[in-house]
Amino acid sequence: MKKGHKFMIWGGVILLLLIMILLPKVLQSHKSSDEKQKRAVLQQAARVKTMVLKSGIIREHLKTTGTLLADEEVDLTFEGQGKIETIYFHEGSHVNKGTVLAKLNDDELQAQLVKLNLQNNLLQERLNRQKVLLEREAISQESYDQLMTDLQSNEAEIKLIRVQIDKTEIKAPFDGIIGLRYVSEGAYVSQNTRIARLVKIQPLKIEFAVPERYAGAIKVGSELSFQLDNADEKYTARVYAMEPAVDPGTRTMTLRALYPNKDARLHPGHFVSVLLIIREKNDALQVPTEAIIPELGGEKVFTVVNGRAVSIPVTIGMRTPEAVEITGGLHAGDSVVIKGIMQLRSDMPVSAMTEDSIENQKRLP
Repeated sequence: MKKGHKFMIWGGVILLLLIMILLPKVLQSHKSSDEKQKRAVLQQAARVKTMVLKSGIIREHLKTTGTLLADEEVDLTFEGQGKIETIYFHEGSHVNKGTVLAKLNDDELQAQLVKLNLQNNLLQERLNRQKVLLEREAISQESYDQLMTDLQSNEAEIKLIRVQIDKTEIKAPFDGIIGLRYVSEGAYVSQNTRIARLVKIQPLKIEFAVPERYAGAIKVGSELSFQLDNADEKYTARVYAMEPAVDPGTRTMTLRALYPNKDARLHPGHFVSVLLIIREKNDALQVPTEAIIPELGGEKVFTVVNGRAVSIPVTIGMRTPEAVEITGGLHAGDSVVIKGIMQLRSDMPVSAMTEDSIENQKRLP
């Protein structure tokens, strides 16, 4: 074989080897360059979270504080004075209206009543005889009238004694729960001595006050929710009464709501947080409060159109702690940026992720 041919063969082999060695490096270099370009584009695109604008219910709330009150409560005392003969109730028990709870010794009054009843019987018999004599004109009309007056006076004395006997008893003025008693049987008491307290806790009242500017927005029948201090459970009540005038000292109006308390779990005296719905709208376009950007002369939001951020001036309506009503500038279906707003500029490329896509990613294994 000639030297020229050998040189060409070896040159071809060497060239082939060089191509085999260098080609992967060249391809890898191009691939790395493409990836770097892609990463650069992604780094320039701001990552944001968006939501699709929809209409729904928005409510303006008012938060205030209040106190739970018993529906009825009274300190039990005797109308008269004397020694306690019997106490019929047990502390903490439920009693019905009209139940006798305690009684004073009434022996002296009972004796007077017996005496007056005997006198009444005698006077009645004498009056019957006098009536016969009067018909025969055996006695004067004046004598008959005097005896009638004596009988009526005696009957009045009987009524007075019976009233005094009634005052030796304490009867429950309404259904309720008896609290702690403060006296014992045999104790001498007067009209000022507290025997116990009777409380009706079904239903309960919630008393609270609202600033005067909201006085016209709350009506009898308005619904509210409340919860005990440092508790999560919420309860529902309805306004049933309000003061007819604003307190000039506090510039507030006092209202009361009623809660059924059917299970008797809540008790009077608790401090509660009250939440009222001042007004609501059923078809309001609304965005989270963090989506609103205040600026000179108004507010704006960012939307995403064709992968780029667009600044849109908006007019707003009702506000709540969580949402703001949009009354102009946006339409249902618009993609509104709700996270990552501070880094945005108008016409900046964005990498948007919706609330739905985020939830779907969370479900992926």
